[in-house]
Amino acid sequence: MNFTRIVIVAATALALSACATNPPRPVKSQFEDIPVAKGMSYVAGDSMAIETPTVQAAREVYRGRIELESLSAATRATLEANGWRHISTSKTAQHGISQVYEKQGTSLQVLLWESWIYTYAEYTTARVLQAPK
Repeated sequence: MNFTRIVIVAATALALSACATNPPRPVKSQFEDIPVAKGMSYVAGDSMAIETPTVQAAREVYRGRIELESLSAATRATLEANGWRHISTSKTAQHGISQVYEKQGTSLQVLLWESWIYTYAEYTTARVLQAPK
């Protein structure tokens, strides 16, 4: 009886501690005019940035638990509010939603897709900082 009680308490404590998660990483972007939806956290292992004296490029990946269509609408609204002009949107069952934007000669591709647990957003862009001499 006493052993059973210890096992139940230990199993409950283990299950409850497994439910605890780390707080989400703050949303960051290499480019200040590319907003990221609230509820999305930065995935450093899937992201990369390259910067030279003349070019700045980045592939930034975020994940969260937001419904795909809601994330698509929020992404478009916030990017347009920051001066990005929507060029096109395409949807496929296999690859999710692809959105393309343009702003002052800079292009931005946003890929949105769902996995079993998370919804992902990938922002890919490159910006010329100064014209090469």
